[in-house]
Amino acid sequence: MAIDLVLRRDWNARAPRGDYTQLDSTKGVKVHYTGGRVDPGIVSDHAQCVAMVRSIQGYHMDGNGWIDIGYTYVTCPHRKVFEGRGLHHLPAANGPGLNAGHYAVLGLVGNAGLVQPTDGILHAILDAIQYVRDHGRAGKEIKGHRDGYATDCPGDPLYAWVKRGAPRPGNSGPTAPPFPGRLLKYPPVIQGEDVRTWQAQMSTRGWELDVDGAYGSASREVCLRFQRQQGQDDDGIVGPITWRLAWEAPIG
Repeated sequence: MAIDLVLRRDWNARAPRGDYTQLDSTKGVKVHYTGGRVDPGIVSDHAQCVAMVRSIQGYHMDGNGWIDIGYTYVTCPHRKVFEGRGLHHLPAANGPGLNAGHYAVLGLVGNAGLVQPTDGILHAILDAIQYVRDHGRAGKEIKGHRDGYATDCPGDPLYAWVKRGAPRPGNSGPTAPPFPGRLLKYPPVIQGEDVRTWQAQMSTRGWELDVDGAYGSASREVCLRFQRQQGQDDDGIVGPITWRLAWEAPIG
């Protein structure tokens, strides 16, 4: 499916207050979320998506003092891609010193209300990524805003998808078993079949550890190293995200 691009004139964007800085090429894309509450009603009402994009532009220009909306593109649940700053223009959303490295693509999900990215949003993000690769000299990297910058953005659900390799919805792949419901951490030593299941999966991934059902110092060390490899907070605790990544993150 070709990109469903909503041009600036179509969402009544304000004109930028100055000239953009030229961006010849990037290493790839940084994925973002709004960081606030997103009304779940946008899933069934595209007019709310348009209003939200205009609100974000207003906040960036009037609140942050930027010349325009900070994102290269914004994506919504209806698989539409709103033109922000557009191709070959330096974004403002990645953080000081980081904007020249990646284009910035926002998915309209937040930390409350609509938290889980819909298939339409994920498809639209990937449509935008392919577009900047084809027309904006973007490299292959797909990273979260939190990669290299101290922020919760793009939120745990969207970031976990990024760390799984940003697959197209509907693509088959390994799926993690349900999270056991308790955090696996040390000290003290925690024992159980949930520990054994996680250890066995980590062993399958190539990590050296005993599959003994006891989460002790050795398991914690493997967890720490795995979390660092995946760009997660390295707390040595197997929580829902670390558990899911053990099965769903690409190997290698």
